Parts: sequence; structure tokens; C-alpha cells
Amino acid sequence: MSAGGALAGADLERLNLARPLADGEKVVVPLAGAGGALAAEPPAVMQEGGPLDLNTADVHALESLPGIGPVLAQRIVDYRTRYGPFSQVDDLLKVQGIGPKTLERIRPLVTVR
Repeated sequence: MSAGGALAGADLERLNLARPLADGEKVVVPLAGAGGALAAEPPAVMQEGGPLDLNTADVHALESLPGIGPVLAQRIVDYRTRYGPFSQVDDLLKVQGIGPKTLERIRPLVTVR
């Protein structure tokens, strides 16, 4: 399946167009001038058909989440490597640097399978 391009009015300025995507990912792009919480958050990359699985996502995919930069993304992967898979999304609170506000911002974008 090939990409269909951006919708008219998509806010492409908020995308990192140089970031490579993994197979099966899709990019969610907000519309320019969209109000509400979505306008304050960067676009997120989600697995085809739903939220990003915390137990399989790599550092690059995790970096696409709002409020998760390279350091936190690496901490999530390191935590998972050291302690095993996450059993619930709330386990992210055990990762240094992730607090309740960050968790609530990314909760709709992540899952644990």
C-alpha cells in the first residue's frame, strides 16, 4: 500500500520529514490551526491499526510521542530491557523522567500487548 499524501490543510511544519519510518507505521498529522490539545502536541507515529506498543517500539518510534525526546525514549527501552515487558501503560511511571502529566498526554497513543 502506498502513501496517499497529506490532506489539504495538514500542518507539515510540525513533522520531521527526515525521520525514517519503520514498516507498518503511520503518521498522524494535525491540521494547521487546529484548536485544543492536539495543536499543542507534535504528531505521533502509531502502528497501523492502533496505538504504539510499548513492548515492541524502538527508540525512534517512542521519540514521535509528545513529550518524549531521545533521552526518555532510550530510558523506556532500557527499562524494558532490564526489567522485562511492560504489563500496563501505567508502568511508564517507573521510568525516570516520566510523570503523571507526560503519561496522560501519551496514554491515548500507546498500548501494552
